[in-house]
Amino acid sequence: MTATPSPAPAPTLTEADRPFTAIAFTLAAMLLFSVMDGIAKHMTASVPPLQVVWGRYFFNTLFLLPWLLLVWRDRPLATGQPKLQLTRGLFMLGSSTFFVTGLAHLPLAQATAIGFVAPLMVTALSIPLLGEKVGLRRWLAVLAGFIGMLIIIRPGSDQFDPAAFFPMFSATSWALGLIMTRRMRHAEKPVTTLFYTALVGVVIMSAIMPFLWVPADAAYWGFMVVMGFLSVTGQYLLIRGFNLASASLLAPFSYSNLIWTTAIGYLVFASVPDGWTWVGASIVIASGVYVWHRERVNARPVVVAGASIAPTTIPASSKRRWRRG
Repeated sequence: MTATPSPAPAPTLTEADRPFTAIAFTLAAMLLFSVMDGIAKHMTASVPPLQVVWGRYFFNTLFLLPWLLLVWRDRPLATGQPKLQLTRGLFMLGSSTFFVTGLAHLPLAQATAIGFVAPLMVTALSIPLLGEKVGLRRWLAVLAGFIGMLIIIRPGSDQFDPAAFFPMFSATSWALGLIMTRRMRHAEKPVTTLFYTALVGVVIMSAIMPFLWVPADAAYWGFMVVMGFLSVTGQYLLIRGFNLASASLLAPFSYSNLIWTTAIGYLVFASVPDGWTWVGASIVIASGVYVWHRERVNARPVVVAGASIAPTTIPASSKRRWRRG
C-alpha cells in the first residue's frame, strides 16, 4: 500500500546521481517493513489477525494525515477514478489480511519468500487485464518462479502446511492491486491512491471489528502505533529512494526483505528456514530479478517485490527516467 508523491519535473544530474543514498533508503524501508511484519506475527499470538490488520490501517491513516496536510494545495483527495481506487483498496486490504493470517501459522521468512511470487503474478495477469504482451523468456521465468514457490511449500509432503495458501492469496491480491495502480498511473496522484487505499481499509475493518474484537492491553496499542509509524516512514523512505535513483537500479534491493525477515525470525521467534526453503526462495528471487530485467529492457513499469503486510509499489508516473550516460 505504498505510493509516491505526485510527479515532478525530471531531476537534474546532481539530484538523481545519488545511487548509494537511494539504495540505503530502499534497504532501510525494507527493514522497517520487515520489522512491521515481525510485530504483526508476534501480535497474532494474542489477538485475531484481523484485529492486527485493523490496528495497522487505523494508525497508518493517522500518521498519513500530516502528509496530506503538507500537500493540501495539490488537492490530494480529488480523484477521477473512484471505482478503480475502491477496487485497488479492496485488493490491497485482501493482500494484508491474507498475509497476516498466514503469519499466524507460518515462519516469517517462509511467508515472505512465498509472497515474492507477486511480481511474477503481475506479469501473468498483465496479459488478460492490461493487454500487455509477454515474451517467451518472461513466461519461462514466471514458470520457474512458480516452481520455486512449490519447492518452498512442498504440497503433498510431511512439511506442507495448508496455511501456505494464505501468502499465495496475498500475493495474488497484491498483484491485482498493482494492475489497478497501472491502470490509474497516468490519471491519479500517487498520494491520492495512497490515501484511498488507507481509507478503504480502515473503513471496512472498523465495520468488522465490533464482531471480532478481543480486549487488548497497552502492549497491543503500543505495537499498533509502532506499526503505523513504521508503515508511513517506510513508505517515505521508499519514495525518497526512488526519487534519487532509477527504479531499474533499486527494484532488486526490495528482495532484501528476505534477509531482514530471516534475521527477525531467528532472533525473535527462534525460526530458521530449512534448505529447501532457501532453494525455492532463490529460484523465486532469480525469476523475479530476470522478469525485472526484461521489464526494464522493454521499458515497462518496474515492479517492486511486495511480500509484506505493507506491499510496496512505485507507480510509474513517479519514477525518474534519468540514467547514467
